[in-house]
Amino acid sequence: MTSLPAPEPGLLLRLTGPLQSWGLHSHFNERDTAPFPTRSGVIGMLASALGRRRGQPIDDLTALHMTVRTDRPGVLLRDLHTVGGGLPGKATVTTAEGKKRPGDTGTLLTHRHYLADAAFTITLTTPQDTSENRLLLDRCAKALRTPRWPLHLGRRSCPPEGPLLLGQSDDALHHLIHLPLAAQPPRTQAAGSTPVEFLADRPLTFLPAPTHTISETHEDGTHATGELNDQPVNYHPSQRAYLARPLYQRTLLLPRAQFAGLGAQQLTALGRYLDTRLHTTEGSRR
Repeated sequence: MTSLPAPEPGLLLRLTGPLQSWGLHSHFNERDTAPFPTRSGVIGMLASALGRRRGQPIDDLTALHMTVRTDRPGVLLRDLHTVGGGLPGKATVTTAEGKKRPGDTGTLLTHRHYLADAAFTITLTTPQDTSENRLLLDRCAKALRTPRWPLHLGRRSCPPEGPLLLGQSDDALHHLIHLPLAAQPPRTQAAGSTPVEFLADRPLTFLPAPTHTISETHEDGTHATGELNDQPVNYHPSQRAYLARPLYQRTLLLPRAQFAGLGAQQLTALGRYLDTRLHTTEGSRR
């Protein structure tokens, strides 16, 4: 029998709301969204909760590993916005030459993309269980409970639906696999298991997957499936900088009973799990 990876302390977050938008290549009039939360978006949310201003160091936050479980992928939504219309000449949009657009061309059209009705459960973990890293997790958990500035799911117009912070755990990845999913049970299966996607910034061999959840026909997370330019270096408006990082994907087969439905039904199941398992079985591998 293969031994499970060592437990990793970390935070468990629930990212869901009417709309989310995790921009990857957003420039000028076209604002896209990744199909899942990005490192730059989530680390930016942590920095906002902690009250860090743009341009302040974020090296401690970027050292955290992020793993995403896709509960509901949501539906891609494109919204049409207008910018600069109905304003006096001096207040219209600035051109590339630094001039102001005349009144008859002052209105610009922008396309903004969102994920509608999506839900993700994520962990932020530290493989090195040191007192310094524990203090960082404690500070982040406290800040997420009482944030210095309002939090949003990638864009200011996308507030999260609570609860956002589910808790802090000595074995966060174990709970990431076993927490109730914010999704309806699949209609096509009366019993058995359903594929659920996990994404991370490192090989997903560290995921403590029980044997019955492992699928030989799906991605095992050993090799990178792509690359994302979402590792933040600086959030200063005039000095924004990001690094590329690998993207790893893995599919686990989770039992139908773990799909807890929507709304109050899912929140009830989530609360029951947090009360009976997260707070009483810390470090458990059951």
